[in-house]
Amino acid sequence: MHVPVLLEETVALVCGRGAEGARGADDVEGVREGIYVDATFGRGGHAQRLLERLGPASRVVALDRDPAAVAAGAALAEREPRLSVHHGNFAELGRILDALAVDRVQGVMMDLGVSSPQLDDPARGFSFRHDAPLDMRMDTSQGITAAEWLNEASEKEIARVLKEYGEERYARRIAAAIVAARPLSATGELVDVVRAAQPRHTPGKHDATRVFQAVRIEVNGELEALREGLEVAFGRLADGGRLAVITFHSLEDRVVKQYFRRQSNPPPLPRRLPVRAAESRPVARLVGASVTAGEAELAANPRARSARLRVLEKAA
Repeated sequence: MHVPVLLEETVALVCGRGAEGARGADDVEGVREGIYVDATFGRGGHAQRLLERLGPASRVVALDRDPAAVAAGAALAEREPRLSVHHGNFAELGRILDALAVDRVQGVMMDLGVSSPQLDDPARGFSFRHDAPLDMRMDTSQGITAAEWLNEASEKEIARVLKEYGEERYARRIAAAIVAARPLSATGELVDVVRAAQPRHTPGKHDATRVFQAVRIEVNGELEALREGLEVAFGRLADGGRLAVITFHSLEDRVVKQYFRRQSNPPPLPRRLPVRAAESRPVARLVGASVTAGEAELAANPRARSARLRVLEKAA
């Protein structure tokens, strides 16, 4: 079972009211209407909670790159006519909205990282706690597996990925060990190679944590998709609309924070030249500080410990 992280905070912030948030097309007597996007549907926790807050004329457009998540969403959509679920990466949001003849939306949610069903299914190869095929693809219908990439990439390339995406201090040693042990086909083999290559071990942390994160990010092109997805999502917001993003590690949070900062700062202006007031205003504003899980949520769902929510509102 997938437990959605920062559920109430995300939904409340993405459909904020009045001057403090994005207003739908018809927001009267407490009933909120509009078109919203759940760009990482997962098992639909955030989307279902959002639908509970929306009126009968609203729509939620959901997408996910995982065919299993799309199948789960299709079953839900049969019972909920306001929901439509589509197969695609959040970087493909523009294409999906165009196909639905939707130009602007009132809010977009993104819950990044790996879902509990993906982690808990050994066949997906995301977890170092199970010995399973080295797959790690979020979209199992396309792309190369983690095993294919590890067996084909150069030692230099593997070391770069482990250093940049995993912030692994022993990246070169581990990359050399991976090349020497090839071919690899199972998660257990990769764990054994990583452990043997590390001269020191971090107490309280699995030796393969950073390596699995780095390989997963590389295989799925996660950071590139995130950068493109932020641009597309913000570009599709109506005036006053909000973009809410949940991150789970420092790399993706850095991408989100830097993008939000650029949008919420005034644009650079030419020196000594007159400009209109409108040209000096930022195109967005940050909605409060970042949000993390409280004690009650952490006790109920330990996987929420690294989650961080940031929200950006498009200027009206």
